[in-house]
Amino acid sequence: MVHRSPFDPGFGSFTLVDVETSGLRAGDHRVLSVAALTLASDGSVADEFHTLIDPGCDPGPVHIHGLTRDVLRGWPPFEHVREQLSGLLTDRVMVAHNAQFDYGFLADEFTRAGAVFPVARRLCTLALARRVSPPTPDYKLGTLAAHYGVRQAHAHNALDDARVLAAVLRALIADAAGLGIAPPLLVCPPKENYQSRQGMPQSRSGPKIPCAFVYPGRLETGRRLVQGMKIAITGDTSTDRIELVGRAEAAGLDVTGAVSRRTSLLVTNSPNSATDKARKAIEFGTPIVAETGFLKLLEDVLPGRRKDAAGPTSAPAPREPATKRAAQPQGPLSGSRFLVLGGTHDEAASARARIAELGGSVAVNMSASVTDVDVLALAGAVSDRRYSKATELGLRVHGPELVDGTTATPLSTRGAALSDEVMLLVRGQVIDLPIAEHGGEWNLRASWTQSGTWEVDLVAFLVDGAEQVASDADFVFYNQPEASGARLAADGPNEQSLALSLDSLPDNCCRIVVAAVLDGDGMTFGDIGAIEIEATPGTEGAIVARATLDAATEERTLLLAEIYLRGDVWRLRAVGQGYTTDLAALARGYGVDVAG
Repeated sequence: MVHRSPFDPGFGSFTLVDVETSGLRAGDHRVLSVAALTLASDGSVADEFHTLIDPGCDPGPVHIHGLTRDVLRGWPPFEHVREQLSGLLTDRVMVAHNAQFDYGFLADEFTRAGAVFPVARRLCTLALARRVSPPTPDYKLGTLAAHYGVRQAHAHNALDDARVLAAVLRALIADAAGLGIAPPLLVCPPKENYQSRQGMPQSRSGPKIPCAFVYPGRLETGRRLVQGMKIAITGDTSTDRIELVGRAEAAGLDVTGAVSRRTSLLVTNSPNSATDKARKAIEFGTPIVAETGFLKLLEDVLPGRRKDAAGPTSAPAPREPATKRAAQPQGPLSGSRFLVLGGTHDEAASARARIAELGGSVAVNMSASVTDVDVLALAGAVSDRRYSKATELGLRVHGPELVDGTTATPLSTRGAALSDEVMLLVRGQVIDLPIAEHGGEWNLRASWTQSGTWEVDLVAFLVDGAEQVASDADFVFYNQPEASGARLAADGPNEQSLALSLDSLPDNCCRIVVAAVLDGDGMTFGDIGAIEIEATPGTEGAIVARATLDAATEERTLLLAEIYLRGDVWRLRAVGQGYTTDLAALARGYGVDVAG
């Protein structure tokens, strides 16, 4: 039986959508079928729209969606249904399961049709399910439907999936209301359409073609250019800039948008100009050459070392056994999941660390998986709205005895016990990713306290054996959310994820370093609290590993995790190392060209 929400969540502003597509990448693939359901204020379906689409191209994985060329022939192209869809979406919240997928495809189809996608906010039911955390093995739509008693007649049929989603949404909203969880509405365009930030590489209209050669160092006076050297250009040039860049890249050089200490050469006809690149070149001692001199150098560029020839040399790592699985902490708190409330940042961080040592799991937000609340008599706990919700739900509230050694007997869990399949990692612990069981598609998700209004960004560096990016294209961040084998996504206002395709990473990449950074002045991780990370196979898979990590009071960047190659095994390490410096300083340390 589907639960009803005891409060009005704004159902009347929701439009549920589902699309079937010719592939997985918006921009490269097309929509084949679309369903849109508007909801009434009580959550019932008010209006339904569904149509097949003739994309004029190969329909892709027919074995999944069953939509062949013959089936699609004669149905309207997307531009013929765009106006009707726009009417169903304008001034409403778009709801979908794994919403960034549906949002991306529909936004691209609207762009092709010469129109603006009229969605200002969206709600992902996958992100909502993760917040609620019902006792299900994973958060796939079919699994949630079975849990809530919703009949699913035809999976991968857009209309049936949308109808199922409507029932699942009502159930999730009801459970969220009972836990005091606000639906994770996301303002659109979300973090996929990042704005430029001062000092960081600028966004591109399309992905930069990575330089195929390993960076060989800076240019020495009187020597020849070597493939892989970093070249910057500033000021007016006689040769068209696009042509000049094209000739440099064709010669095997890495043309960058900024001057750093790793820049091999600055090309400018006005070396004494006031441009930032010229100023930085003088400061760093970067060789400067005029356009004519550069064109001469391009005639005789020495061959460099190709990245694909370099191979994925494993980065230095502590000696470890051939297979690695972190020892699951055991103790009196095993099987319980705690939410620490109140106290200073240092007090709360100490309590979280002690709970992990005693075998417990630590949450950063209220959910159905929280079995206990630990207040430790910390100041301000009672004033936290989650405290009253915990007592209303009948959760146990503990004092200092929980972590001071006086709790001698195991605590029995309330509700479902934590799955033994979820590895609870503490700082520095390592596990082998079960690639043989789940394949090479993985998601690393980061979340933080839901009640905050702070800006946290997830970033990643795809580095080689020397702990350096081969080019700026291997730095994944808000201004460049996609690289070969890695893509950032915003799943909610307090949740971001990095999707990894380990088989598609650059050939020289042997480590992915993932960090959380703060945007804006004055805020530190001492204000925000812990960051929770979870590793799952694919977007909707069951959680394989989880860690809750704290930075110190003054730190503004926090290394969360490393996914690295040890021999032929990919491993995950929980890091938890913080720094007081900002993203630009962190990026420079991994070899990214950052202006300023």
